[in-house]
Amino acid sequence: MSMLRTQVYLTREQRRRLDERGRRDGRAIAELVREAVDRYLSEPLDAEAALDRTFGAFPDLEVPPRGEWDRG
Repeated sequence: MSMLRTQVYLTREQRRRLDERGRRDGRAIAELVREAVDRYLSEPLDAEAALDRTFGAFPDLEVPPRGEWDRG
């Protein structure tokens, strides 16, 4: 499997907990992160739930008339 190097920023607490888990399980942090990403990406996307959570988030949002959408 080809790997692509990626840099992410973690909080001190996230890093501490990953270090602890890695030591306990004898696994590299990179392996733990890849596993977590795979698990996250395997969850089905529930678009309806996402829309429900964001409904009404911008009650004062003014959408320009359609004729103005293509203007720069």
